Amino acid sequence: MECLLGIKFNDFVLIAADMTAAQSVIVMKTDENKLFKLSNKLVMAVSGESGDTTQFAEYIAKNIQLYKMRNTYELSPAEAAAFTRRNLADTLRSRSPYHVNLLLAGYDAKDGPQLYYMDYLASIAKVDYAAHGYGGFFSLSIMDRNYLKNLSKQQGYELLKKCVKEVQKRLIINLPNFKVQCIDKDGIQDMPNITPKDLE
Repeated sequence: MECLLGIKFNDFVLIAADMTAAQSVIVMKTDENKLFKLSNKLVMAVSGESGDTTQFAEYIAKNIQLYKMRNTYELSPAEAAAFTRRNLADTLRSRSPYHVNLLLAGYDAKDGPQLYYMDYLASIAKVDYAAHGYGGFFSLSIMDRNYLKNLSKQQGYELLKKCVKEVQKRLIINLPNFKVQCIDKDGIQDMPNITPKDLE
């Protein structure tokens, strides 16, 4: 019942995740952070089983930090995506697979902004825009119609708001709040959360 959204532009990537934590039909909280900082210019949005998401995201984040300490440089988004996919694939063939879907967004000095789509079966795709969850049924068509690579940060943020508005309007499950982050050459910046009040 979760929703992750990601859009890549010429100079930056925007990534958003709903902030609802639910168990069965009960909403536990509406301020859960599903965006995990992996390095200075790398963010992972994770959805799935609540224990798996936290454990897997922390495992990837700590290993990327360990790599940086050992080698004195950070993994690029492409390298981090390959490492993450490999770990998903290895656990998939074990007795305790991680049931997580994720979007990996980052900025590389050489290749610019990058966005990767991964699911719990360890498939991976480099994309311009992506969505996980039921919200993707409504969001992808809006992104497809309105997406331009050269949009500004504010225009990109407005495009995300359009997607969230449609999700809140048409999805029977209530996903009121979305956390949004922007990744560019200067690192990771928090953008204003998207709430029902912002969409009025």
